[in-house]
Amino acid sequence: MLAQRADWPGPVEIILFDDGSGEEIRKLNRPLGAQPGVRYHGGAQRGPRRHPQPGGRGLGAPGVAAAARQRQPAARRQVFARYAAARHQAPLLIGGTSYAPLPPADTALHLRWLYGHSREARPAAVRQQAPHAQLTINNVLMHADILARFPLDEQLNGYGHEDTTFGLALAAARIDVFHLDNPVLHAGLEPAAAFLQKSEEAVHNLVQAFRDGGVAIDSRLLRLALRLRKLRLATPTRVALAAIEPPLRRNLLSATPRLQAFDMLKLRWLLKLL
Repeated sequence: MLAQRADWPGPVEIILFDDGSGEEIRKLNRPLGAQPGVRYHGGAQRGPRRHPQPGGRGLGAPGVAAAARQRQPAARRQVFARYAAARHQAPLLIGGTSYAPLPPADTALHLRWLYGHSREARPAAVRQQAPHAQLTINNVLMHADILARFPLDEQLNGYGHEDTTFGLALAAARIDVFHLDNPVLHAGLEPAAAFLQKSEEAVHNLVQAFRDGGVAIDSRLLRLALRLRKLRLATPTRVALAAIEPPLRRNLLSATPRLQAFDMLKLRWLLKLL
């Protein structure tokens, strides 16, 4: 039985896929499947619906698309009305992401908050200037058949840029994307050390996506690295960044991280791979 909402013109499904959580977490999650309109895939279940290890944002998305009974799965309760009003604009809508206005009390979370607050929390008008570029798919309304046709790339290693390759595929197929100011709060911040590790994985995936898809990728960091390589400055820049990598890391793990240090560290990783 599917749930109904007065501010959404049709049934609502909430489909939850376990991504390899421990038994103590699955035990807490199983009762969610008893709620109206909620289906939980996890627990003692075995087979292709359950993933053996926790993964990135793309993990489980093809399964969600296959499991969806409705063509347009909805987002969280607070954003239903705005999505309903905009649902005819395009087959894929992106609502955006927001972050708390002040940094968290835990200084280990400052880098992730600063990056999200400064780089990811962008208004719809800015995102619409390049609608297919690096989609934030943590808050999206789309037809289920789109995800079935263009599954997120699970061949990428670890975290990052599943949304980039997804956007490239949508652009190549000329599928319209419409951005609106309908953000959800990103509250699950990671400690700086974990975020740096995932960011390095994302740089590896960026290089893989570039090699697979060419220069169509809209990445300021990649454009800079390619320009340095063209000017034959890639090697000296890489050597210089390697020399200052320790102080860059110290700054990023501190209570007062600087995004310039983060950009330089990512450029160091990228130049090592190109």
